[in-house]
Amino acid sequence: QVQLVESGGGLVQAGGSLSLSCAASGSIASINIMGWYRQAPGKQRELVATIESAGYTSYADSVKGRFTISRDIAKNTLDLQMNSLKTEDTGVYYCNAVIYRWYSGSYRHDYWGQGTQVTVSS
Repeated sequence: QVQLVESGGGLVQAGGSLSLSCAASGSIASINIMGWYRQAPGKQRELVATIESAGYTSYADSVKGRFTISRDIAKNTLDLQMNSLKTEDTGVYYCNAVIYRWYSGSYRHDYWGQGTQVTVSS
């Protein structure tokens, strides 16, 4: 089991910056991938960025060059630095952790935080 708690959301003007953080606890050593997802009103949850245990990162095309995902193993935190924010970045941002292991009849296990609101005004 993994517990995730996000922090750092808020209101910012377009062009501004925000930093999100996710504190992880529990079976942290078993985590294979961590990431950030977001969900805008009336839309499906979408992938923003991921980082693998080996450090490889990937980003949605819409945030490439503006967002940076990082993981502090010592502090058990996952961060997302968001720069040059746009109104379309508005949404609830969720921290995600994935464990690949066979148990309870499943191989992939996803854990989610409660989400933090990011609002970008024009």
